[in-house]
Amino acid sequence: MADLLLEIFSEEIPARMQARAAEDLKRLVCDGLTAAGLEYESAAAYVTPRRLALSVEGLPLTQPDVTEERRGPRVGSPEQALAGFLKANNLASIDACEQRDTGKGVFYFLTVEKRGAATQDVLPELLVEAIRKLPWPKSMIWGESDFRWVRPMHSILCLFNGQALPGRLDLGGGREILFGDRTRGHRFLAPAELAADNAEDYKAKLKAARVILDPAERRAAILSQAEALASKAGLVLKPDEALLDEVTGLVEWPVALLGRIDEAFMDVPPEVLTTSMRSHQKYFAVETKSGALAPHFVVISNMEPSDGGAVIIGGNERVLRARLSDAKFFWDQDRKQSLESRLPALANITFHAKLGTLADKVRRVRALAAHLASLIPGADAKVADRAAQLAKADLVTGMVGEFPELQGIMGRYYARHDGEGEAVAEAIADHYSPLGPSDRCPTAPNSVALALADKLDTLVGFFAIDEKPTGSKDPYALRRAALGIIRLIVENGLRLSLQEVFAKAGAKPEVVAELMAFFADRLKVAMREQGVRHDLVSAVFALGNEDDLVRLLKRVDALAAFLSSEDGANLLIAYRRAANIVAIEEKKDSRTYEGRADLKLIKARGEVAEAELHGTLGVIEVKIADALKAEDFAAAMASLASLRAPVDRFFESVTVNAEDAELRENRLKLLAKIRDTMNQLADFSKVEG
Repeated sequence: MADLLLEIFSEEIPARMQARAAEDLKRLVCDGLTAAGLEYESAAAYVTPRRLALSVEGLPLTQPDVTEERRGPRVGSPEQALAGFLKANNLASIDACEQRDTGKGVFYFLTVEKRGAATQDVLPELLVEAIRKLPWPKSMIWGESDFRWVRPMHSILCLFNGQALPGRLDLGGGREILFGDRTRGHRFLAPAELAADNAEDYKAKLKAARVILDPAERRAAILSQAEALASKAGLVLKPDEALLDEVTGLVEWPVALLGRIDEAFMDVPPEVLTTSMRSHQKYFAVETKSGALAPHFVVISNMEPSDGGAVIIGGNERVLRARLSDAKFFWDQDRKQSLESRLPALANITFHAKLGTLADKVRRVRALAAHLASLIPGADAKVADRAAQLAKADLVTGMVGEFPELQGIMGRYYARHDGEGEAVAEAIADHYSPLGPSDRCPTAPNSVALALADKLDTLVGFFAIDEKPTGSKDPYALRRAALGIIRLIVENGLRLSLQEVFAKAGAKPEVVAELMAFFADRLKVAMREQGVRHDLVSAVFALGNEDDLVRLLKRVDALAAFLSSEDGANLLIAYRRAANIVAIEEKKDSRTYEGRADLKLIKARGEVAEAELHGTLGVIEVKIADALKAEDFAAAMASLASLRAPVDRFFESVTVNAEDAELRENRLKLLAKIRDTMNQLADFSKVEG
C-alpha cells in the first residue's frame, strides 16, 4: 500500500472560499479514485491562505485486474456482423469466443482479461482533471494563460509512494506547471523552497517553516492565544465564531497581540466600536468581567515580531484610531438631527419599484403593527405604531450608511437620545430580528408586534407581485422572513390566525393560499432542525383549517407521541387499509360513502365485530370533540388507541364487499367513518412509514 500527497500552492485564497475548496478537492479526487477502482483507507484535506493540500493513505500500487464479458452476434449471423465484432475487439478469428445459449438464442461471448494499470500511471490525469473541475465562486485568468483558478498558481507538489509523481498542468498560452516535490514555507518568515518525502514529513517541515497546515489547529491556536492575552490583562475575549473562522483563513502562523483603544472613543456605542474593529480590521473585541466593552482589542498577526509586537500593535492602533474617528464623527453628527426629522427622506428611497418607497412601507407596517399589538398580550398599539413610524429612519443616518449591519441598533440609540420611550427604542432595535436560527428572538410584546409586522408586510408584498423564491434563488430573503415569523409566533406562544394576519396585511385570497403552502414548507424546515418529522407537519397542515402555529405544533407533538406507541403504529396500518378499501370502492362505484352506518341494519344482519366497531366509533367521536374543544390533543390521540382492537377484530371476521348490496354499503360507510374520525386530528394519509 502507498500514500498520495498533493499540494496546490498559489497566491492568497480568500478566507470565505477555503473550507469549501478543501472539501471539493477531496471529493473530486476521491470520486476519481473510486471510479478508477483504486480503493483507499483514508483521506484528509487541508487549506491555508496559500495552499490546498490533500493526503490519501492506503492506496494500492496497481489497479485490480478486471474480467470483462462482451456479447457478440447470434451464432449464424451474417458474415458482416461477425466481421464487425472481430474488428471491434481486435480478434483474428471467432474461435476465440465461446458459444452460449441465453434462452433467447445462442450467442458468441468473448471474455477479456484486463490487467490493472500502475497507480502512478493513473494518478496524473486523474489529479489534473480534479484540479480543473474544482469549482470556485469567483476565478481568474492571469498572465498569458487561459486556465482559470481562484488566484495565480505557482506550483504543484505531488508525491506517491514517497516519490515525486510525473505530471503536468497545462495553463495554456505555452505555460505549464510540472508536478514536483517542492513547496515553500511562510511568505516572510521562511520563504525558501523545501522538499518533502511524505505527508508527515511535509507537515513537520511546514511547521518548522512557520506554517500550520491544519485549519483546526490554527483556529485552536488563535483562540488559545487570544484568550490567554485577554486573561493576562484581567479581561475576557468576546466570543465571535464567524470572525475566528475568517481570521483562521487569513494567517498561516498566527501570533496574537493586544492593542489599546483610545479612551476618547469609548463613549461611542459598543456595537459601533465592535463592528468597526470586526468588519474593517478583523480585530477581536475584549470585555471586562462584568460584560462591558474594554478599551482593548486583539489583533492576529501573520508575523513573529522580534520586538514583542510593539511596531505591529502601534500600527494597528493608528489605523483603528482613524477608523474610530470616522465612527465618532458619524455618532456626533447623527444626534444633531432627530429620527422624526429624517422621515421625509424615506420618500426618496425606493423599497421596490412595484411596492413603493420606504415611506410607503412604513405606512403599511404602522397599520399592521398597531393591529397586531391589539392581539398580543402586553403590547400597546400606540407604542407599536410609534416604533413602526421611526423604525426605518436610521437608514438615512451617516452611521448606518457606513455600517449597514447596525441598522435598527443605531435607531435604538438615536431614539433614546430623542427622548422616545424605552419600549419604542427596543422595538426599533429588535424589528429586524430574528435574522436566523441562532439569532435572538424578541420577546418584548411591542418588539414582537413590530418585528412581525415588518416581516409580514415584506412577505405579502413580494408574493403579491409574484416575486416568490424559486429553487435556490431567494433575492429578497423571504424564506428567512417566514422562519422569523414562525419563531416569533412559536417562541412567544402567540395565538394568531395566519390567514387572518395575511389578509390584514393586504393579501388577496389567492395570495393567502400561496403563503399558507409556503409556510407549511418553512415550518417543516424549522421543525426538522428540532428533530420533528416533516410528514407529521404535513399531516396536520393538510387539515386546511389549522393556521394557529402554536395549536398546530401541539397537534404535531401529540401525533408524534401517538404514532411512537404500538397502538398508534398498528392503527396507522388499519387506517390505510380502511382508507384504501373505501377509495377503491368509491372509484369503482363513482360515488362517495359518507354518513353514519345504519345501526339497525348492523344489529339485524351484521356481525358482532361490526357492532362493536360502530359503538366504539360513537364513543370516540364524543371524546375527540371534547378534547379538541379543550385543545387537549394528547387526550384526543389517546382516545384513538381504543379503536385498535375493534378495528383488528372487524378485519378478521367481517367481509366488507358482501354480496348483499345494502350490507356492503353500510360496511363501507363504517370504514369511511374510521378514516374521517381519525382525520379530524390529522390527515393520516400524509404520514410516511
